[in-house]
Amino acid sequence: MSESPSKKGKTSKSKMSARKKARQLAMQAIYQWQVTKDGATTIEAQFLADNDASQFDTTYFKQLLHGIIGKIEELDHEIGPLLDRSLKEITPVELAILRLSAFELAHMVDVPYRVVINEGIELAKKFGSTDGHKFVNGVLDRLSKRLRSQEFSESKT
Repeated sequence: MSESPSKKGKTSKSKMSARKKARQLAMQAIYQWQVTKDGATTIEAQFLADNDASQFDTTYFKQLLHGIIGKIEELDHEIGPLLDRSLKEITPVELAILRLSAFELAHMVDVPYRVVINEGIELAKKFGSTDGHKFVNGVLDRLSKRLRSQEFSESKT
């Protein structure tokens, strides 16, 4: 027996909501890592203890946190050439968002690039500086063209 469309929609929506919350927590965890330089395992334990695990995709949160920290040089190398200033001059919140989004674009190909950009913009609107979302949007747009060129060109046709 297959799921009814309405049940399927709810499951899909709750999965999206769980991932959205996981992204937000991962961004905050990356921000904390950037500021404190605590280890990923320490930060992960703190976030899991401080947040209701039933409200977010813990597996996705862990993948993002450990993946971003593990590939930080690669991510910064991808982001750096797209900036009009050095990485050190970007606010820590916007840098955490760019690193998170760059990781998803490069390594989470099951997530459409448009979703990655939209989520990055929403995080920047919620946590970033006044016009930070415009900056994030511009960088992610250019980054998606490079990292997801096939998907990007398919969506334009």
